[in-house]
Amino acid sequence: MPFEPTTRPLTTIEARVLATLMEKARTVPDSYPLTLNSLVLGCNQKTTRDPVMSITEAQAQEALDALKYLSLVHDNSGGRVTRWEHNFQRGVGVPEQSAVLLGLLMLRGPQTAGELRINAERWYRFADISSVEGFLDELQERRPEKGGPLVLQLPRAPGAREQRWAHLLCGPVDASSLGVASPTDNPAPALQARVATLEAQVAALQATVESLCKELGLPGLDAAPTSAEN
Repeated sequence: MPFEPTTRPLTTIEARVLATLMEKARTVPDSYPLTLNSLVLGCNQKTTRDPVMSITEAQAQEALDALKYLSLVHDNSGGRVTRWEHNFQRGVGVPEQSAVLLGLLMLRGPQTAGELRINAERWYRFADISSVEGFLDELQERRPEKGGPLVLQLPRAPGAREQRWAHLLCGPVDASSLGVASPTDNPAPALQARVATLEAQVAALQATVESLCKELGLPGLDAAPTSAEN
């Protein structure tokens, strides 16, 4: 049965463990499946990770056990050391392209379609941004009988040109915690107060200049400028 995020959201550690397995399967296939030690090192990388985490082996093992129960990972005990591999596509019921996008969102946090296309280069080569957006739209419009939406397009952040996308595998997303302006946010009062303060400062400066001009016998600010000679 496909994993249903609406009834069993992943923890942040489970998401990091799962996404790290997905990444290493594509970027370092010769070292995959991963040992617990290699998996922890991958989870705690300081590059291509947002947020940077510090997961212990005990925490990673606990997450693996939970993910195995959900049929999202498998262990291979054939050798001297147990190795782990993901079962994301089959467990969640999505095509490879969608799995790549979800894996990147779990590892790197919210991203625009353009950022996802660039960051996916070592995982999967999308033809163009429209292709990325198409799979994101499908994930956002996923029907309830298949588990519901797996991604969400966030409100546009102040000053941003493009909207970012976030995954929903860990449950609903709090846009305010991601530094995204809520559609109901209204910056007008703060802006008006700032403008009023600046206007008062300008008026005070003008009064000071007028006073100095009067003491020095110079024309005031309102005096018409003389024409420049050619």
